[in-house]
Amino acid sequence: MTTSNEIADKIATDHDLTKVQGKAIVEAVFAAVTAAATSGAETSIPGFGKFKVKHAPEREARNPATGATIKVAAAKKLTFAPAKALKDALNK
Repeated sequence: MTTSNEIADKIATDHDLTKVQGKAIVEAVFAAVTAAATSGAETSIPGFGKFKVKHAPEREARNPATGATIKVAAAKKLTFAPAKALKDALNK
């Protein structure tokens, strides 16, 4: 698993920055994606993919332990669709 700190360290090393500057860059990217998602906008990163907000309507489900029917509230979900370049890189 790769963490945000590991990504920040890689950015800092590759671009002659301090670890603090690298971490600030990573946090700024995540903050921008979060702000866009909160407002309902789509975030597209060419060559990587798109983050989209999808609406899941209210639905009925079953409790597997009791078999009782319950209502699941409507919710917003953040989805990611990888770009073709990323899919191709994964499937080499």
